[in-house]
Amino acid sequence: MVLLRRVIGDALRARRQGQHRTLREVSTAANVSLGYLSEIERGQKEPSSELLAAICDALGARLSELLREVSDTVALAEQMPGVLVPMQDEPAEPTPVASAAAVRKATNRGVRQVTSDGKVAVSVRHDSPLKATLRSTRVRPSERDVVCAA
Repeated sequence: MVLLRRVIGDALRARRQGQHRTLREVSTAANVSLGYLSEIERGQKEPSSELLAAICDALGARLSELLREVSDTVALAEQMPGVLVPMQDEPAEPTPVASAAAVRKATNRGVRQVTSDGKVAVSVRHDSPLKATLRSTRVRPSERDVVCAA
């Protein structure tokens, strides 16, 4: 099952790392403890809307941009059968798309499914019946790929 807090945390971490900033820099700018920001990025804590807005501000991002990115990732996950519900153990069978090989190479593990809408590719690896790792790759024109894991 994909947890929203993990997708939010991964999106925040990807933005922070994309700016080559440390947890300490962002936590100071957002006026949040370094430990708590780390827990948010790891998907262990759910930030309030006020705290999420402060973190986005510290990253120079709009809250709506972050939520749109999270929404796109979850929307693609919803299109994949069995991603948002518990699954029985089955052999990994990726859905054929052009970017499946690239995503499979990046994860180097048993990817169960891969889907893409042309802008975002999402792969899913089921770690246990109730836990899935969601990896999304967003392709932006004239920019490098941003990889997030949930």
